[in-house]
Amino acid sequence: MFGALFKDIEAALRHDPAARGKLEVLLAYPGVHALALHRVAHLLWKRDRKLTARLLSHYNRFITGVDIHPGAQIAEGVFIDHAMGVVIGETAVVEEGCIIFKGVVLGGTSLERRVRHPHLHRNVVVGSNACVLGAIDVGEGARIGSASVVIRDVPPGATVVGVPGKVVREKNHRFVDELDHASLPDPVSDLMRTLAQHQEALADRLARLEEKLKVPVRRDPRFSEQLEQELLASPEEAEEREEAPAEVDPRKRAGSIF
Repeated sequence: MFGALFKDIEAALRHDPAARGKLEVLLAYPGVHALALHRVAHLLWKRDRKLTARLLSHYNRFITGVDIHPGAQIAEGVFIDHAMGVVIGETAVVEEGCIIFKGVVLGGTSLERRVRHPHLHRNVVVGSNACVLGAIDVGEGARIGSASVVIRDVPPGATVVGVPGKVVREKNHRFVDELDHASLPDPVSDLMRTLAQHQEALADRLARLEEKLKVPVRRDPRFSEQLEQELLASPEEAEEREEAPAEVDPRKRAGSIF
């Protein structure tokens, strides 16, 4: 029991740059407190002291903000950062080296009394407010982005983001820093950026084709005032305008939104 507590403290020191010492972690880290109380509740649960285990689990939630069912299996050396709002179901399994941020839910999707919660293998990182639902396996070293909803198995070393969660990076990609959440990709933004690039390329091809065929360009009504100024301009002003750098065709700029 105490060996597990020491490993939890070391995990907090290893994964949280704000941690300054073992005593600080022992006294002021609710994630460490939640795991310590859960291990006592889990021991009572295995010894068929179910009600006592549930009451201790309820007390644990009251003082730490972490709701861990006493039947959940959590290995030593797990780090629950900030802790508040974390929910871990009865049949969940969390292996050594996992990092769980605040608001994470390891929930079930079935009313049957069987394995219905996720299994997090070693060194999995689950971002804030992510939901991992059902009897699924999250492979070793996988990363789940913040606010993602994962309902299918995750391969080892993969990165999952979105609702529902999609694998966006396979195991051959390695992050320099395990807490580098800013490096997680945004598939929606990537799609919009790709569409914008295609639109800009098409607008450029259309403009060159119109120029080659000498097709008159229809001006946007918003440029009517500029057109009127060009028509009423004196020869000197027109010459100065021709010498000035030409403004890029607005159709070519239409896709440049990212």
